[in-house]
Amino acid sequence: MNTILIVEDDKSIRTNLAKLLTLKGYHILEADSFACYQEIVSKNTVDLYLLDVYLPDGSGFDICADIRTVSLAVIIFITSCDDEESIIKGLDLGGDDYITKPFRAAELISRIQANLRRIKVESNDSDTIVFHEDMIDKYFGNLIINTSKHQVKTSQGVELSLTATEFRLLELLIANAGLIVKRQILLERLWDDKGVFVEDNTLTVVMSRLKSKLGMYGKENKPYIETIRGVGYRWIV
Repeated sequence: MNTILIVEDDKSIRTNLAKLLTLKGYHILEADSFACYQEIVSKNTVDLYLLDVYLPDGSGFDICADIRTVSLAVIIFITSCDDEESIIKGLDLGGDDYITKPFRAAELISRIQANLRRIKVESNDSDTIVFHEDMIDKYFGNLIINTSKHQVKTSQGVELSLTATEFRLLELLIANAGLIVKRQILLERLWDDKGVFVEDNTLTVVMSRLKSKLGMYGKENKPYIETIRGVGYRWIV
């Protein structure tokens, strides 16, 4: 059973999160301040942290920095701070993900599960940064993706023409669906067979082309790929 520590000074939010996650089978610990967090972690092993940014005696950023001095546990920010500067700061300090308030319970559970799966894979293989899973005709929104054949089709059967690099990007993102894949990781994984490195500007251009080719899905015309400026990308279907 994974242990999750919720650090949130709003009692109502903290209590509701604790009830939800307990029902999902997690062992829940609660803290309402930096001091309380320190007391709890001195006595418990934590697998995943849910951090609010604003606390009465510090911030979630302070806690994130403190955690990263001793642990690689998953850190997810749950915050009303949705500005680019705050998001980048949290991720640069070592956060794995962020969710802005208000959020849907299903989204939170999905992000928690995805991040815990990633940690499990990495613990089993120290060289694994981004994992890959073969898929045969798996549906994503309006797309049908077959990684074995390197093929992407629309639900109407029209095949999309993707370059090898575009398809590799697609594979990396869908294999980590729901997770932020940082630009540096993508760059490290996009060497060609001759060892030629893909430059940062090239990644931006290729990603833009890929997003354009994939188009949008659903009645709300949502993109398949979310850009987290200055950090990376996330497959959000």
